[in-house]
Amino acid sequence: ETEPTTGKRKVESTWGITRVHHQRSRYIFDLYYKRKAISLELFTYCVKHGHADGTLMAKWKKQGFEKLCCLQCVQPRDTSFGTACICRVPKNKLEEGRVVECVHCGCRGCASSD
Repeated sequence: ETEPTTGKRKVESTWGITRVHHQRSRYIFDLYYKRKAISLELFTYCVKHGHADGTLMAKWKKQGFEKLCCLQCVQPRDTSFGTACICRVPKNKLEEGRVVECVHCGCRGCASSD
């Protein structure tokens, strides 16, 4: 991406990379699991050579993680209070009108119940 990084916080400068990484992995995941458009060999090749994140895709197969944005959001060691990231909280559990934005990836909500 060619977004300028001037005026952004340090963590915001990597959000574009994380977004592209997620989109590429989601595309390959959907091709194999949803549409059945690619073979297991091609899927394995993509994961093995880093074109898709196998760990993230393994999480997507689990209930409650279907919309997960990145792995950092479910690792308690990366948060202040030792819990999941704020973007994992369902929107109906938050204060009305509150805008949520993950510091790790810029996600605005990836809870499966949203």
